[in-house]
Amino acid sequence: MTPSLNGLLILNKPAGWTSHDVVAKTRGLLQEKQIGHLGTLDPLATGVLPLAIGNATRLIEFASYPKEYLTTCLLGKATDSCDVTGNVLSEKPVAGLSEAAVRTAVLQLKGLTEQIPPMVSALKKDGQKLYELARQGLEVERKPRPIRIEAVEILGVALPRVTFRVACSAGTYIRSLCQTLGEGLEVGGCMESLERTRVGPFSLKESLSLEEVKKRVDGWNLSGMLLPASRLVDHLPQARVDPRLLEGLCQGQAIRVEEGHSGLHRVLNDQGRLSAVAEVVGGLLRPKKVFGMEGID
Repeated sequence: MTPSLNGLLILNKPAGWTSHDVVAKTRGLLQEKQIGHLGTLDPLATGVLPLAIGNATRLIEFASYPKEYLTTCLLGKATDSCDVTGNVLSEKPVAGLSEAAVRTAVLQLKGLTEQIPPMVSALKKDGQKLYELARQGLEVERKPRPIRIEAVEILGVALPRVTFRVACSAGTYIRSLCQTLGEGLEVGGCMESLERTRVGPFSLKESLSLEEVKKRVDGWNLSGMLLPASRLVDHLPQARVDPRLLEGLCQGQAIRVEEGHSGLHRVLNDQGRLSAVAEVVGGLLRPKKVFGMEGID
């Protein structure tokens, strides 16, 4: 059995696996129960799936990162799941489409500011996941949610397919972007493939396959496999706390801070390790997650 592990494992999810499948497999490989993922990937999708292990799971709530995807949209076909695995709702010829019109429509996706989540998503309605309701043939009302499309880059047009890269906010559904693209071109469209190439600071280049993880575990070669858990909050500003007051903060006490500070902060001890994540409210720094005076890497 491997020793207790803490940190981040950046995986390259294989096609055909659910995110839950990947978590379950990794629990078995690492002999660790405390594992959670940072953002669901559909079974069809591949790519970056960061896993928080051990004490890193306590930081997942602070890690709502922007993401980057590479996708191919199949134009001329609309499905109930907005991807090629769903039931076909309509099919239309794309012979009348020009490459220029397709390129213009793709680039216009950057102007989207809200999106209605698809029924095949992990969002919940009255405590039940939407995709579970969809499997029962049910469709419920969903409210539009704010999204942000940072960048769109067209990589190729070979009708009826168009491949593009999207940098977007957390909570953006690429399958819905493909549906929107098809509707805008009046032929319908659905997602044919999807690869997540980046989640916040974590990229495909540093990801490991499940096979590579297994080889390392079998060979007891875990060095460098896990990133420090504290990287999940590197994007938060640091609140400097007098070492004499840090113990009180770690015991749940609020500390007064200078005016002008607000929001979430990371609090480091004098060795530079993460002792707490705290929030400034009304001039007081209040602990949200505490890791003690010794802190964690």
